Amino acid sequence: MGELKEGNKRIEWMKREPYAYWKGNPTVAETRQDLMKCNVSEKEDWNARLYSQDWGRESQEGYKKSDLAGQCTHKYKVYIEGSAWSVSEKYILACDSPTLLVKPHYYDFFTRGLIPVHHYWPIKEDDKCKSIKFAVDWGNSHKTKAHDIGKAASNFIQEELKMDYVYDYMFHLLNSYGKLFRYKPSISDKAVELCAESMVCKAEGREKKFMMESLVKAPSNTNPCTMPPPFDPPSLHANIKRKQGSIQRVEFWEKSYWEKQNMKS
Repeated sequence: MGELKEGNKRIEWMKREPYAYWKGNPTVAETRQDLMKCNVSEKEDWNARLYSQDWGRESQEGYKKSDLAGQCTHKYKVYIEGSAWSVSEKYILACDSPTLLVKPHYYDFFTRGLIPVHHYWPIKEDDKCKSIKFAVDWGNSHKTKAHDIGKAASNFIQEELKMDYVYDYMFHLLNSYGKLFRYKPSISDKAVELCAESMVCKAEGREKKFMMESLVKAPSNTNPCTMPPPFDPPSLHANIKRKQGSIQRVEFWEKSYWEKQNMKS
């Protein structure tokens, strides 16, 4: 988190490359392979700069070309899931650059808290290239509004995903899950207790380093946050409708944009 915050300061947003950037492994999903068709070529420029990541080679070379804090160099970042949700989502959102989010099928635990056109720009799954082209052209024509989207997402990651809140989420999630049990859990006679020390001893290298850094040495001084009551049906429906309305508005702008382009040609 700290490294990403510092990485954002290296190049201010207005001076970043005016294109959509993505780097990852395209072989894990057809939707990513389809995204690679949007790369710049001699025939077409969809305003996208897309790079294939070879994680095997990266591992051998010490991950020198996959430094997350060093990838905040373009005005727009593309998020696209892989075979399921991608761990990259929070890192992409934290870059101060508007996230062009290809319509997802899977969700991270915080994804439903994101608001279209406020935290990210929605990209069509079935027409990625045109959708990305329009998003970048719109952002380059509305720089202040586009930058506000990037900042809103970055602030969301920095403020709403603090580890204290993540632990609160885990606490409430496990308690809610426990209430669904139809039996009383018990410890088996053959069970073996695992303490933190026994888990860390077998770890090596970075794994051990990260386990030690995240070790909880004492109970929290404060209680977990109090969960607000769940949405009532009308409020939930209104929230869903508001998000759908934002996405439909972008789709209308996009359709109008391409109709004008066709008329010019």
